[in-house]
Amino acid sequence: MVLFLLLVALLSPAGEAGKIIGGHEAKPHSRPYMAFLQIKISGKSYRCGGFLVHEDFVLTAAHCLGSSINVILGAHNVILGAHNVILGAHNIMDQERTQQVIQVRRAIRHCVLWRRAWENSICLIQLTRKAEMSDAVSPINLPRSLEKVKPGMMCSVAGWGQLGVNMPSADKLQEVNLEVQSEEKCIARFKNYIPITQICAGDSTKRKNSFSGDSGGPLVCNGVAQGIVSYGKDDGTTPDVYTRISSFLSWIQRTMRRY
Repeated sequence: MVLFLLLVALLSPAGEAGKIIGGHEAKPHSRPYMAFLQIKISGKSYRCGGFLVHEDFVLTAAHCLGSSINVILGAHNVILGAHNVILGAHNIMDQERTQQVIQVRRAIRHCVLWRRAWENSICLIQLTRKAEMSDAVSPINLPRSLEKVKPGMMCSVAGWGQLGVNMPSADKLQEVNLEVQSEEKCIARFKNYIPITQICAGDSTKRKNSFSGDSGGPLVCNGVAQGIVSYGKDDGTTPDVYTRISSFLSWIQRTMRRY
């Protein structure tokens, strides 16, 4: 279950994490915070994951927007009115009655993203209108500031990405459970791994993973969005790297208040 990322190879140190490998179909609408992003850049369409954190804000990975960014007042900001976010979906190929298709008003990426392209891959997307809350659409809780998940904790990821290497993307939402790993494992696996802003997850002995295409989706631990699918190895092996949301909580809150 990996969402085919856009312009990913240029932005991550080792490849995008974005498909769900070794998972299964999720119970329809059991993850009402999930968002499917339809993004158009230079005439081409791409897909990414995301998740609702407020009535009119979706959180995703910054690299999902490629390099189409303008700098405004010190913040990275791009108007994306032609792009859509789909909420309340299970099968993205069906026009389900639960679905809400909402255009994007703007996307705001963390202002120091480009010091190292993969370091702060986090982006807030503001919708053109508030989503209507329902059993199929509701926001997920965010962690406390600087809250940390511990190695051994079981979490999960979900998305509509590829089901495996060289396999098609999923139409129906897929999910998989992943175990949080020690920082040392990702430090040894990725030379650019940064413990303070990233989470290491996925047992290397199990063929379960997110992979290219699920990027932007949440790493959920005990009902809280603790991470954002960021990057991993091109061969789909684990562990992978997730942006640590708790390190950016003040930025998230400040940005939502601003807009």
